[in-house]
Amino acid sequence: MRKIKQSRTLSFLTVALIYVFAGVAGFLVYRILPYGFVIRLLCADLAATLLTFLFSLIFRNASVYDPYWSVAPVVILFGYLLSSPLTAQRIGVLCVVFLWGARLTGNWAYTFHGLAFQDWRYTMLREKTGAFYPIINLFGIHLVPTLIVFACLIPAVCIFELAPVRSGSQFFLLLSLLAVLLQGTSDYQLHRFRREKAGGLIRTGFWKYSRHPNYLGEILFWWGIALFGLSVFPGNYLLLIGAFSNTLLFLFVSIPMADQRQSRKEGFEQYKRETRMLLPVPRLARHESEKYN
Repeated sequence: MRKIKQSRTLSFLTVALIYVFAGVAGFLVYRILPYGFVIRLLCADLAATLLTFLFSLIFRNASVYDPYWSVAPVVILFGYLLSSPLTAQRIGVLCVVFLWGARLTGNWAYTFHGLAFQDWRYTMLREKTGAFYPIINLFGIHLVPTLIVFACLIPAVCIFELAPVRSGSQFFLLLSLLAVLLQGTSDYQLHRFRREKAGGLIRTGFWKYSRHPNYLGEILFWWGIALFGLSVFPGNYLLLIGAFSNTLLFLFVSIPMADQRQSRKEGFEQYKRETRMLLPVPRLARHESEKYN
């Protein structure tokens, strides 16, 4: 176990194998259950998540789950593509989700140092929750994110399963594509800043105007998918639940946790006053903003 955890290569292979097991478990659950496609898919997703959770307990590292967020949607849609007629609409959705998943998974792989290291957020949660951490681990780290991403993916799944072809919907796919570009550029700027070991707070690129441009990209990506689904199935506002829940997750969990960690750095309060939380646009100086109040 220690040898696996200390080796980055062995850790990669171990995580990959875990996800193969999780995928097989999910596939079997989906094929066995007699319910409608949404319920079967949900049960399959949960089964794969629970298996991933089990391995996180074995390795005592909740970061086993980290790639699940970006891997599961791509695997699900590829599975649907194998059993669905090819249309420009389905291929377009798959390509955009694949680009998002590949970029996010690539970013995880770039920052992955091995199973001896755990995401700082999980460590912080363990320190804060103590004896309740196993419950937080199961529900807060594994099941809730799985349910949110599942809800985010439902519009795309419905397009694969039921989709009529409608014109004009492609605009929302463009929004998701631009969101992937925003995420990728933001991550590149952050990685370059860290490689230069400048220290302190990043104040260049998108980060000059936004404290969390990468999170903004994630939020916009799923709103693009949700609105694409709504444009194909007009009036079905339940398709927006995933994007809305994802937005709340970032606004009330991810961003506060990240800001709390950044607050330890010198100059953070000034940076916070001068820099918007999400939108990468300049913030008006106080005397300028007062003109419009």
